Amino acid sequence: AVKANVLKLIKDKYGFEEDDFLSAELEVVPAGRARDFGLDRSMVYGYGQDDRICAFTSAKALFNTTSVDRTAVCILVDKEEIGSVGATGMTSAFFENAVAELMDKKGEYSELKVRRALANSHMLSSDVSAGFDPNYPSVMELKNAAFLGYGMAFCKFTGSRGKSGSNDANPEFIAKIRAILDKNNVSYQFCELGKVDQGGGGTIAYIMAKYNMQVIDSGVALHNMHAPWELSSKADIYEAELGYEVFLREI
Repeated sequence: AVKANVLKLIKDKYGFEEDDFLSAELEVVPAGRARDFGLDRSMVYGYGQDDRICAFTSAKALFNTTSVDRTAVCILVDKEEIGSVGATGMTSAFFENAVAELMDKKGEYSELKVRRALANSHMLSSDVSAGFDPNYPSVMELKNAAFLGYGMAFCKFTGSRGKSGSNDANPEFIAKIRAILDKNNVSYQFCELGKVDQGGGGTIAYIMAKYNMQVIDSGVALHNMHAPWELSSKADIYEAELGYEVFLREI
């Protein structure tokens, strides 16, 4: 009787039959709304900021960028936390195919030209960084940690056990980014994802670097990453959006 009643409620509200569970893809997530946090309301407290926070700032930066010398792109991809696999993950060929389609529409397609276009691209892998947590300082390297309120965070390399499995951004590319951010008064910081052998993580940067494009990880520092409720700085969110706009406009 309990099961029948639950199924009736689901059907009445969502039009969802019992058999539909066989092909459904469901996620159970915290139901609370994001909210202001801190005495000065300087932070955002909410679920899933990894990586919605970078998706939001990246997309908004693209929408706000009206004049560019190069083709500007914002890619929102799935399955990063399980290896970027599947047709919607970054290891699929969808982006390469999209570039090929665009070049074909312009009457300029060839495999060599697609390879050249990808190799001549510059990319920010927009993903969050681990913010320094004073409750657990032993797992962070104080002088190489990201802090909330210090601006958008750049990780030259990610990976684990040092740089294993990571992209390692070229210093010339980093210098170019620093120059345009300084020119436009964007606040930023450089960091790593915890101490060697105690922290670590991965993004899609190494996947895109295989095309020989210039890539570096950048985003917003978070507390409580992967917890039901994550914490970010409003100032960092603002600076990240500005930084992404500047990158699209001037790189």
